[in-house]
Amino acid sequence: MPRMLSYGAALAEALMQEMERDPAVYLIGQGVNSPWYVGNSTKGILERFGPERVIDTPVAENAETGIAIGSAMCGMKPVVIHPRMDFCLLALEQIVSQAANWSYMFDGQVSVPVCIRPIINRGGEQAAQHSQALHAHYAHIPGLKVVMPATARDAKGLLIAAIRDPNPVVFIDDRWLYAVEGDVPEEPFAEEIGVAKVLREGKDLSIVAVSYLVQESLKAADQLAAQGISAEVLDVRTVRPLDERTILESLARTGRMVVADSGWSMCGVSAEIAALAAGPGFGYLRAPVERVTLPPCPAPMCKPHEEAYFPRARHVVAAALRVAGVKAARPT
Repeated sequence: MPRMLSYGAALAEALMQEMERDPAVYLIGQGVNSPWYVGNSTKGILERFGPERVIDTPVAENAETGIAIGSAMCGMKPVVIHPRMDFCLLALEQIVSQAANWSYMFDGQVSVPVCIRPIINRGGEQAAQHSQALHAHYAHIPGLKVVMPATARDAKGLLIAAIRDPNPVVFIDDRWLYAVEGDVPEEPFAEEIGVAKVLREGKDLSIVAVSYLVQESLKAADQLAAQGISAEVLDVRTVRPLDERTILESLARTGRMVVADSGWSMCGVSAEIAALAAGPGFGYLRAPVERVTLPPCPAPMCKPHEEAYFPRARHVVAAALRVAGVKAARPT
């Protein structure tokens, strides 16, 4: 029988099981036991393992990340939570200059098995300093793996893989996904990092999506099907390393592509995927690539503006219709 679990609960289960399996795994960060900070993604962890392995830190992003990286180099396996991705920027030097480079600098004799978990917050009138999706920053850096699951099953399987990985992994979860439910195995399992997944097959166009826009793209595919358009939906799952082969195979099947990325377009993940289609995939293209991303401006503060700002299924549908050469009906 399928066992339904929410995305947030799947994260908590993955962490619980890895901490039970390996005493070197511990959790550190701000508000690591607070629903206000981390939702239900650490529920029950403090009660099970106590404050020695669940460390609630002061507001000190740089310090807590440095502690985690140093302990990883000494044999621990820390999971460091940044409850708002925006303020993870205060630890950027530790992540980019230290964690990403130490194994290379020591000729592979040292590994840095740290899982860094910045959480993207959106909506709720949180405005520009609390709503940023900055995954492209980390995807730019050699030495880092960047994982962005969009389903409950992958939230569990990829978090376990990130914790077990001997290299630094930036595991980015989006708070908009926490309530999404899916079939999640109870036993521990690790999904392979760097492998995309086709969630829906189609023949007319490919929608290559990242993070919460995977869920919106599945809704868009249903709406497109009602108009006679068969859309394939591909969940990138990992933005570094990017699964170029699976993306190109999808493009080869359909000849058209929409890239739906939860960040900005300029120098973003959508630009990298579009460049892949325009380079190695050029011979497959039957129409220009369309991108669905955040507008090139900071996040607004009021709800009506947020409704226009954050991409949703309707934006994916509009882009797909343009790629398919279909004029959208004018709103009545």
